[in-house]
Amino acid sequence: MISREPGLHSDGPFDHTRGWRALPRWCGALALVAVAALAGQQIAMQAGLARLREAAEHRLDMLATGLDADLARFDYLPALLEMTPVVPELLGTPSDTRLRDAVNRYLDGVNATAGAEMLYVLDASGTSLAASDWDKPGTTVGQDLSFRPYVIDALGQGRGRFYGVGITSKKPGYYLSYALRRGQSSRGVVAVKINLEEAERAWRKLPGDVALIDQRGVVILSTREDLKFRPLLPLDALQRAEVLRSRPYGEASLQPLQWTQKEALDRDVQVISLDGVDQLASARILRGAPWQLVVLDDLAPLRTAARYAAVTAGLAMAVLLLVAVALWQRRRAVRQKLASQAALQAAHDTLESTVVARTAQLRAAQGELVHAGKMAALGQMSAGVVHELNQPLTAMRTLSESAVILLDKNRIDDVRGNLQRIRNMVDRLARLTSQLRTFAYKGEVPLAPVLLSQAIAEAQAIVADAAKKQRVTIEVDVQPAALSAMAEDAALGSVLANLMRNAIDAMQDVPLRTLRLEARPKEGRVLLSVTDTGPGIRPDILPRLFEPFVTGKAAGSGLGLGLVISAQLVRAMDGTLRAANLDGGGACFVIDLPAAIAVIHNPPIPSLSIAQQE
Repeated sequence: MISREPGLHSDGPFDHTRGWRALPRWCGALALVAVAALAGQQIAMQAGLARLREAAEHRLDMLATGLDADLARFDYLPALLEMTPVVPELLGTPSDTRLRDAVNRYLDGVNATAGAEMLYVLDASGTSLAASDWDKPGTTVGQDLSFRPYVIDALGQGRGRFYGVGITSKKPGYYLSYALRRGQSSRGVVAVKINLEEAERAWRKLPGDVALIDQRGVVILSTREDLKFRPLLPLDALQRAEVLRSRPYGEASLQPLQWTQKEALDRDVQVISLDGVDQLASARILRGAPWQLVVLDDLAPLRTAARYAAVTAGLAMAVLLLVAVALWQRRRAVRQKLASQAALQAAHDTLESTVVARTAQLRAAQGELVHAGKMAALGQMSAGVVHELNQPLTAMRTLSESAVILLDKNRIDDVRGNLQRIRNMVDRLARLTSQLRTFAYKGEVPLAPVLLSQAIAEAQAIVADAAKKQRVTIEVDVQPAALSAMAEDAALGSVLANLMRNAIDAMQDVPLRTLRLEARPKEGRVLLSVTDTGPGIRPDILPRLFEPFVTGKAAGSGLGLGLVISAQLVRAMDGTLRAANLDGGGACFVIDLPAAIAVIHNPPIPSLSIAQQE
């Protein structure tokens, strides 16, 4: 045996070197996939940011316009109250309870029409004289509000604006103040409190979060409760002192937010981190107040979409590279195929002639094997020739003895009929021996249409004496009556006679003895069944029923070759013979033959006398 170790050692360095040569190509492919993924992520991120910024701009336009309108729609109220005589009269005589009650009711009526949260009048010292909510708990009437920025601004500058938590109501609101003057001196202040919580509730219906930041950097309105009254950055000392003095945020702790700027995309657009979550913050300065409106959009969905885009771009690049490699390998395979075609053509020419010669040899060998098989079967059948010839010879003896008796009685016509039947049986024996002789040769049995009713009648005549002796009733059912099969007349008759004889022998010991032959067409075939009411086939014999020398009869009663010969004859007629036991008792043999193309309508040949034959 030749060792292959040297070959294995010689292949190792070659594979190792080839792998190192392919490494740069793999690295380049991976680099292309990585670049495609990075480009896909950047493009998706930039496109997503552009969409978010555009949507944020639209929301800021809508929110800022609405908020500016809410802040400006009460600007006319202070001037309106200044022109009302009852209000200046109250400032002149603040102790007049009648005037105070009249102003309270007047303010209540005006506020019911205007829709503000509260409308009230203060004197020059900052004390509230009258208010629209004078009859409700938490009213400002009698309260000293001189420390509030909007009162200070109105007394000093003529107008004031302020957002903060109410001293008595503890509710946040926007305060608008207007000084009532006589000449150069201020006689009092008219103040309006506007509730912005309705606007805040409307913000919650929009996508993203919204925050309103005052001049100190403190969130005063927001769609998120955890952001309210919290500064973006810690307040300095001056701001804290001002908050303590004016108390705009009530009792809020002013805990700074975790607000960190990460990237400035534009002057009013930034990427920030709020409580550890990246957000896109878009800001807008309001026209009516020194506040900043900020819209926040979470960047997590955008970055997730960018990652998906990166994966998609990477996969697309990988697919393109695979397609390119496949095309390259295909071209390489085509070149190799063209290079090897010339060599294969020469080998093909040589092999073709060899295959033709070997095919002829195989066909000859196959024919010899078939012939050898037939000879082997013929050797088996030769042992049963006596069994096959015994039935017609017995019938001929019975007919000849009957002819002698009929001749003594001068019944010439009946004698002539018996002799005609004997002649038909001699012809059948001749055809049978011819069939056995030709079986030894390689030729095939010529098939012709055979009328089944006629074949059954001839077989029935052969076994008539045995059936009469055993008191067996024979029933024949052929539908349609002209049903024909492609077969050989003598062979089919021999098979039917053998099956009927076996059925008669099987019913010797049973009380009900019925032999039934039935023929039906089925899908281009003819099924001819032979059933009996005997005990059936023994289970140990049924699987080997068509093997030579297998029989269920008593010793000396049969050779076990009848069914073997019958199966061989049926196969020669392009058919099959199978057997089975019936559920109600008895055995059934089914002959499956090809149906005849044309149905034979010719009547049976009439019996001829000896004189007519001569």
